[in-house]
Parts: sequence; C-alpha cells; structure tokens
Amino acid sequence: MSVEDDGWRQRRPVAHIDVLSCSSGNALIPSMQTHTEFLKYCGAALRGGRALAMATGLVLVVLRTDLACAFSFDDVAARAKQQSQAVYESVTHKPPTALAALTYDQYRDIRFRPDHALWHRENLPFELMFFHLGKFQTQSVRINEVTPQGVHHIPYQSADFNYGHNKLSPQTWGDLGFAGFRAHYPMNRSDYKDEVAVFLGASYFRALAKGLRYGLSARGLAVDTVGGHGEEFPRFTEFWIVKPTAATKTLTVYALLDSPRATGAYQFDVQPGSETVIDVRERIFLRAPVATLGIAPLTTMFDFGPNQLHRLDFRPAVHDSDGLTVVTGDGEWLWRPLINPRQTLTTSFSMRALRGFGLMQRDRSFDDYQDSEARYELRPSAWIEPVGSWGPGRIELVQINTPDETNDNVVAYWVPARLPASGQPLDFAYRLHWQGMEQMRPPGAWVAQTRTGPGFVQLPEDEQQFIVDFSGPSLAALPPEANVKAVVTAPSNGQIVESNAYRLEANGNWRMTVRVKQLDHAQPTELRGFLQNGADVLTETWSNIFPALKQ
Repeated sequence: MSVEDDGWRQRRPVAHIDVLSCSSGNALIPSMQTHTEFLKYCGAALRGGRALAMATGLVLVVLRTDLACAFSFDDVAARAKQQSQAVYESVTHKPPTALAALTYDQYRDIRFRPDHALWHRENLPFELMFFHLGKFQTQSVRINEVTPQGVHHIPYQSADFNYGHNKLSPQTWGDLGFAGFRAHYPMNRSDYKDEVAVFLGASYFRALAKGLRYGLSARGLAVDTVGGHGEEFPRFTEFWIVKPTAATKTLTVYALLDSPRATGAYQFDVQPGSETVIDVRERIFLRAPVATLGIAPLTTMFDFGPNQLHRLDFRPAVHDSDGLTVVTGDGEWLWRPLINPRQTLTTSFSMRALRGFGLMQRDRSFDDYQDSEARYELRPSAWIEPVGSWGPGRIELVQINTPDETNDNVVAYWVPARLPASGQPLDFAYRLHWQGMEQMRPPGAWVAQTRTGPGFVQLPEDEQQFIVDFSGPSLAALPPEANVKAVVTAPSNGQIVESNAYRLEANGNWRMTVRVKQLDHAQPTELRGFLQNGADVLTETWSNIFPALKQ
C-alpha cells in the first residue's frame, strides 16, 4: 500500500542518551539528557587523564569527529545486576482507553508505514518497523538506537502509523513507547526486504529463514512453567539496537529482562539466510528462589497428526512442530513425537551434558497437511546449539491440551542442575538455528513418521500399537535381506507384547512395529526403540509417551 509523506521530518532526532559503557564497577554513569552534555562528559573524562581512566574503567572511542562511549553487553548486564538488588516494580501505566478497547480486527488495522521504517531512507540492509500498543499488547517497551554518536531513544510518533478505519486521537497520547519491533532484510529477493525477526510480548521472539513462514517462537527465559506456584512471564523492558552499516549482514540487539524473581541481560546477533542463525548471549540474576528455571525456551503448537488423528478434520495434520530432538553429551540422539494430551503432561531427559535440542517440523510436504492457507509445511524448525559447557541438567518438555490450532501448547527448555545464589550471575550462550528442509538430523537414520492404531485386528483396551518408520543413509546402505532388529523397551509402566522390524519395498524405509500393554492405567507409559544390525545401532532412539488410559 502506497502512503504519502505527510510532512515526515528527518528521521529520529536525538532525544535521550540513556546508558553509557563508561562504568565504575557495576555503577552506571547517570543518563545524559542531551548529545552536547554527553560529549562534555566524555571530554571531561579525557582531560582527567590516565588516573581517572584507571579509577573508573573508562573506555572512550573516537569515531568521526565525535567522542562516543561504546555501548556493549556489559552495560546491559550492569543494569540487570543493579535491578536484581532492588525490589521489583511492576508496570503500572496503561495505554489510553481507546487503544485498550479496540477489537482484534481494529487493532490489526493499525499498521506501521513501511516508508517510515528506521534506516529506510539510508538504504541500509536492515530496516526496523514497530508495533503499536493496543488490545493484547498493553505493556510498552523502550527502544533505543546505538550509533557511533551514542545511544538514542526512539520516540513513538503517531505519524509513523496508518490507523486504517479507526477513529482515534493519537496526537494526544504523547510518547507511548512501542509494543515491540520487527526487523526486515532482503532474504528472498534483492529488491524487497522480508520480515526476518520479531520481538513482541513478554520475552517472546521468533525468526524466519528463506522461504519459510512464521510458526514456533523462542523466549528469553521460562520461570516455573511447572514445579512452582504458577508460571511467571519475564519480559523484555528495554532494547538497544545497533545501527547497521551498508555492508552489515548481522543485526545486533541488546535487551534488558525483568520479572519479580529474575533480571537478565541479552545479546542477539541475527544473521538471516537460507538458515537464519541468532547467536544469543545471556546473563541471569535471580532476585528470589525459582523452582524451575528454563533456559532457551521454545514454544510451539501441536493439535493433531498421524500419531494422534483427528476424526472430524479433513486435514491429516495440524502442527507447527511434530517432535522434540535431543542430543546428549554422550552422543545419543533422541526423538520424542509431540502429542496433544487430555491433561498436562511433563516429561524430562536428564544428562551430564547437552549437545543440542530443538522443536522440529520434519514433515515437509503439502500433502502432509493439505492446508492451503496455513501452509504448515513451511513452518520453521528451531535448533539450540550450546556454546561452551552448560554442565549437568535436564531437557524438560511440557505439553498441555489445546482445543484447536490457535493456542501454543508445547514448551521445551533446559533446566540447569544447579542455580546460583540470589544476585550471582548465571551465564549461557547458544546458537539458535531457524531451519527449513535442511535441518538438524542424526548422521545415521531418523524417525520419518509415527502412527498409532490397531489396524485390522482389534487390540485389548490396555494395549496400543505404534508404527514407526525410519529413513536415512545408514539404512539405505543395507541390502534388503539385512538382519535388522527392533530393540524396544518400556522403562516405566509398560510390557512389550510384540515388536518387529522390516524393510518397506515401496520406498526403501525400514518400519518398526510395537505393541505395548499399559500396566497402571492411571500412569503414562514410556517407550524407547531403535533399529540395530548386529552390534551397530542404525538409528536415533524413538522415545515415546503412551498417555495414561484413565485421566
């Protein structure tokens, strides 16, 4: 949609310099109210000579003709530590009544003007657009731009938005702030900047790779999703976004997180492409004890699929992700098919070390879903690759019931075995890969599909049958007559009635069939299975949950 330039001024005057990296220990230099005041401060620091620099840990960078203090992750970390030592203050201001009263469609009618995007007129590789407050997005975030000249607050300006058919008076609202922002980059075409990443709501963010559509989300932190007295949702309260250069291929975003029991500093380096990668660095400070601290949380939706059919829907599957992949420090690959349980189901994988985990969308054909609008086959997979050692802990998977596809109902995260004392830092770094057809899989063979049901012969009420197909190079290299064995166990609450393995002549995959009897009908049954040829393990481990029959 084309819009006219309605007297739009030169983009974003310097309004406020908020946080500088000129720090003494963990105490930040007070905010400078103007650019001139900022330069005077840095100039005075220089005149103070070496003694002052040594005493305050002052680092000055001379860029162009201006003096500017370099902004970094450490500045945000100092803010987070400082906040952790203070009593949590909840957000009390609310958006104007007219915005809060908007319907869903009315709120969607408020759109940012593309030609007003930050850095649009400079023709830089990245551009930013901002989300308006209203309806569900009622908590504003402060957004700043980091340039060689300093840190500049980006004020809300109503002229940047098209309000559609809404009858509103935005000129009376002042500087509302924003609900969040999205980054654009020419990922699919050189002449068009695609939306590649969004930071919106609590600590949620998500990204796209080339040719994909939005699906699952990531979060900055999960607090007591299970195990406590109700989940707490930390939120990003302030962002600092580094202005790119003409040659920039990575967008750097800093964020400050806050909640009643935790604060945190984050750095996100977003690298769009056929696989979009976000390098994440975080430092967490706890204000108070937490029962379950979830690191690198991923959130998705699973309604139904081949392993849990919907008898009334024409579509064979509806989900943003179909399984959880985990690679332990010992090198074992695990695949847990997702389900839509009747009651909340929490399971975990404990290990001494973690190589990676992710919520994956393995089914990549339109025929898998038959949904011409949602296009679930184009939803991304998200893979977490730890940087450095995360130590011992567990991957926790929480699945709750959802009546339809409009609700996320699955979350997976890492829970460290040990947490620091209040006020002490907890550091993590990881690479978050957003993937499509080319995604993280084991080198040998992997689960291609899981199906469930009795077939022609009916089963007793306490039994269930699973059909698991494996595919991959380790199986493709076998002769058809290879002696492949299904190794299946029921570590808890199950008895294996029958298991088989055989090659499918139609496509060359290998199939494992499992019949299991549930012993205690009030408890779920865990299953593990893989294919083996002699002493060689050929596949990843299929790790499945048979929900309790009585719920």
